[in-house]
Amino acid sequence: MIKSDTPMNTHAAPQRVNPDGQEFLALYQEHLASIYRFVYNKVRSREEAEDLTSQVFMKAVRYLDYEHNAQNMHSWLFQVARTTIADYWRAFYREPTSSLEVLLEEGWEGPGEDVILGRNSSAAERVQRILQDIPGRYREVLICRFLLNLSVRETAERMGVSEANVKTLQFRALKRAADLGSAVISP
Repeated sequence: MIKSDTPMNTHAAPQRVNPDGQEFLALYQEHLASIYRFVYNKVRSREEAEDLTSQVFMKAVRYLDYEHNAQNMHSWLFQVARTTIADYWRAFYREPTSSLEVLLEEGWEGPGEDVILGRNSSAAERVQRILQDIPGRYREVLICRFLLNLSVRETAERMGVSEANVKTLQFRALKRAADLGSAVISP
């Protein structure tokens, strides 16, 4: 721990203590794997998890009070990780969306005549192939939710499962469909 030459005032607010390189390295090595696993479980992307984990430790090097015990440090690091992940998702969902008016002003001409008249069936064919290739429960949840436009509750009742199970099935089905979709598009 870093010591100060000035006497400690017990009534003053705690000051941040900057660690020497060895203290931070020890903290980093001790908590890196658990923080990374926690972040990865929230974002499910190796690259994003690595970036966010580095942000957590960058904040730690600036703000961590090394005079607290190890349990407090551990808890504090996970709190920093939670807020860093929340900031990530907030920014992710704030990505700008374009309105139809903006797209038209920028020169977009709308869907082509083939799409309007239904002559372009390649997308529909890809959807059919994907639906045929995914397991039955995944297929059923996707059909209920997106083709029949049923709510989560209605889908749960129809499938005889809980609403939480519908959400899980839907997430997994969409992931599987996306993987199959990219395989269908590839030559």
